[in-house]
Amino acid sequence: MNRLWGAFVSGGVLVLILSGTAFAASASRQAPGTFSASDIARACAAPAPGQASCGALQLLDPAKNWHGSPGKKPGSTSGSSTPSGFYPADLQSAYGLAASSGSYGSGETVAIIDAYNDPNALTDLVTYRNYFNGRAGSVAHTSASAIPRICTTSPASGCVNFTKYNQTGGTSSYPRNNVGWSEEISLDLDMVSAICPNCNIALVEANSASFSDLSQAVNFAKTISRVVAISNSYGASEFSGELAYNTDYSFLQGIAMTASSGDGGYGVEYPAASPYLTAVGGTTLTASVTPTSLTWSQTVWSGAGSGCSAYEPQPAGQGTWNTACPSNRTVADTSADANPNTGVAVYDSFHEPGWMVFGGTSVSSPTIASVYALAAGSEGTLFNPSPAQLYQYSETQTQPGPLYNVTSGSNGSCGTYLCNASSTYSPAGMPAYDGPTGNGTPNGPTSLSAF
Repeated sequence: MNRLWGAFVSGGVLVLILSGTAFAASASRQAPGTFSASDIARACAAPAPGQASCGALQLLDPAKNWHGSPGKKPGSTSGSSTPSGFYPADLQSAYGLAASSGSYGSGETVAIIDAYNDPNALTDLVTYRNYFNGRAGSVAHTSASAIPRICTTSPASGCVNFTKYNQTGGTSSYPRNNVGWSEEISLDLDMVSAICPNCNIALVEANSASFSDLSQAVNFAKTISRVVAISNSYGASEFSGELAYNTDYSFLQGIAMTASSGDGGYGVEYPAASPYLTAVGGTTLTASVTPTSLTWSQTVWSGAGSGCSAYEPQPAGQGTWNTACPSNRTVADTSADANPNTGVAVYDSFHEPGWMVFGGTSVSSPTIASVYALAAGSEGTLFNPSPAQLYQYSETQTQPGPLYNVTSGSNGSCGTYLCNASSTYSPAGMPAYDGPTGNGTPNGPTSLSAF
């Protein structure tokens, strides 16, 4: 048993230390059955050729959650005053960030790329932050600190800055409003606040969901002052012309780039397939509680995208061990909670009731981008967001390590590690790698760049 961030990993689970003792807890909740397609709703329609679709998945009945007490069912005419889903303090606890989310990230900026306009983006974000300011999680044995208020002009003492841009950097003349993409925007902004509440937030709205517009928004985001991470929670099936956008969807020294791996199970989407960014898969995150301990565990979320790219070359970090995809890029690189049934609380009021529960790799991409921002805040000029670094961990599988290894579950029937997390399928020389969850999930504020 090795201690890390006030926790240790034992028997494949993360155990928090409480009351001076530590032990793996028995489950305090029964795991429900899997949800059906009728239990979730996609925020955005399937994309047209040359366009992307947002990945936000709404859980229509919060009573099906594995955690928390449900409020009013989303989609009804009035919102719930009490959110369901995981709270910021829950996510910080699960990923070893509770001691750092309140102290790292000041002055750093996370950029969110989405299509169309959310006219309520600012007011909804303020509502979310006000509700969770200093509030413990929905799971016992979690705690939270006060967080800064939002300001919309030049950053001032005691606040974090929120700025909304169009794709060319203007702060007016935004795209037309869109209800589905507004849900995605609310989800993305809330996840940045959940993981890095001290981070400034830049929302860059593309004119449309076309890759030509979205990539222009990405390129503007790279120029924003002190931006350290850019999140892209959208995607589409791979297409032959995608390589032309790879320069856009590329990390830079000091700027991490993340993209959702998709929500359709085994299969690869773009821009996650770009070999120059961090492709983010998805897990099912569950908590077990006793009077003296909290235990988090994760398995593959069956909806997470993964696989072998049809067009993209292998990135640094993937090589001879990658026998199931010997010449091309394998997705994903890392992961975080994405199962709608273990979803997160989100506030959205644009033609919506307010508090809702969302999942999908649209949750995990901004989560990972925000962990990168925490690392940037702690490492300064040493911050290196290359996804190649993540593969150094999988070579050893040391537990506990900077990444938490997911060891069970699958998202398809491919017969290899491209869709299975079991050690039975682990590639030789990379025992901690699997397609759906990549090299694992965060285990501390510098976990993505601590090699």
